[in-house]
Amino acid sequence: MWGPAMGLPPRLALSVLAGPGRSCILGSGTAARKDWQARNCRGFSDFYLQPLFDPDFDESPFYASKSRSEPTRHVACKKLARNLVRNLLGFQKPSRQLVLECNPGPGILTEALLKAGARVVAFESEKSFIPHLKSLRSNRFGELQVVHSDFFKMDPRHQEIIKPEYDSRFIFQNLGIKAVPWSAGVPIKVFGILPNKDERRILWKILFDLYSCESIYRYGRVELNLFVTEKQFQRLIATPKRPDLYHVLSVLWQVACDIKFIHMEPWSSFSVHTENGHLEKSKLQESLNSMKQNLYFIQMTPRRGLFTENLSPLNYDIFFHMVKHCFGKRSAPIIQHLRSLSTIEPIDILRQVRIRPGWTVLKLYPQDFKRVFETIESSEDSVFKWVYDDSLEDIVV
Repeated sequence: MWGPAMGLPPRLALSVLAGPGRSCILGSGTAARKDWQARNCRGFSDFYLQPLFDPDFDESPFYASKSRSEPTRHVACKKLARNLVRNLLGFQKPSRQLVLECNPGPGILTEALLKAGARVVAFESEKSFIPHLKSLRSNRFGELQVVHSDFFKMDPRHQEIIKPEYDSRFIFQNLGIKAVPWSAGVPIKVFGILPNKDERRILWKILFDLYSCESIYRYGRVELNLFVTEKQFQRLIATPKRPDLYHVLSVLWQVACDIKFIHMEPWSSFSVHTENGHLEKSKLQESLNSMKQNLYFIQMTPRRGLFTENLSPLNYDIFFHMVKHCFGKRSAPIIQHLRSLSTIEPIDILRQVRIRPGWTVLKLYPQDFKRVFETIESSEDSVFKWVYDDSLEDIVV
């Protein structure tokens, strides 16, 4: 059974009538389970709206590289590890909390979690760390399982065949992890330090997984506890009050999750490694300098009420398209965007959500975008609600 689907309201599926030229019209129809499953097999069906191109989320199989030239950061400070344990476990009984730790390296945090009695699954991509991590199993308080895999490279979205070490279904089944309803609590907590090079790209990939209830989000409302750079942190929490940082990622993440800032940590609290050892001994001095920056620890918990009758894993891609379209031309009034996107009369939609027609996207908060989308989806004025032009796929976000 597809766990996260339990408790979700039924959703009208999408149908597409292709007309002359590049435009097509999206409407509503009856959804069959097999249609939903078929649409989510490594990419979207030709009969569904395709997501807009994003320069940080292309189709290159970046998981395929056998070596890791980019440095990775690990928790090196025991005081920081103790603080992270308190943040991750909270007031819950440690034995009931499952923590997935991404690239733990020397295992400073792993050991602290085990001493607190937590159940830990360590996803480590570097073979040289595996023996030491496995030796921590002797800790008599917690429970540890070690997986030789890079957590952030699991379930690549554009590959027909996925290697077992990158397939979450295969890994989670072996670990005995089962899905829970989306309406339930947080079944899994993930801890990780996003790599500098792929930080934005990983955030995009996780967004697709979250809204489609794929990959780790098949198993429920998985909570992310991440260290990110200051630039990405500021962008994730940005609102119209910071127009220079307000972006598509800001809207989509804030609609999807409750984002909580925990604390800022100096770069000296982390060790930096490459595949061949310490970065200081390598020639990657430029990479070292880029990693000498403070990191921001944030907690991102998917909202229990994210999915509704009018926004679901079946039509989230249209919501993505709407938001990206609006940010493609920030200076244009929202009414102009809606006339390009939908067959529904925009004045009526804006009146219902109490948004002025002349406002630009820099006047709209994240939840405003969701309200506009759901109002259009719930409209009964037209069978066909969305107009899609494939030329819009070239908009750079």
